[in-house]
Amino acid sequence: MPMPADANGNGDIFGGWIMAQVDIAGAVLPTRIARGRIATVAVNQFIFKQPVSISDLLSFYATVIRVGNTSVTVHVEVYAERNPEDPEVVKVTEANLTYVAIDLEGKPRQIPPARR
Repeated sequence: MPMPADANGNGDIFGGWIMAQVDIAGAVLPTRIARGRIATVAVNQFIFKQPVSISDLLSFYATVIRVGNTSVTVHVEVYAERNPEDPEVVKVTEANLTYVAIDLEGKPRQIPPARR
């Protein structure tokens, strides 16, 4: 839930704050798939569909689009639940991000085979 410190002068939440939250949510699946350390290497697409307001309750949903030799690309959708007296849920943002599996030295490493 964004707070007043996350808002710009117009009362809307900073896009950068939303981007950071999307990056955190988007990294969960790649971390599991890579079974270890990852790094964000690309924001392939980022679309702000509607402004986010203070006290909107945000939900983030990530789906794996592609698993490569060293990288994982995910699609993240963000929904805001608004107006507690008469709740409404709207999609506010969507993005595609690519993460790369890295070793202890920060160099790309192979993604382990999928567990069965």
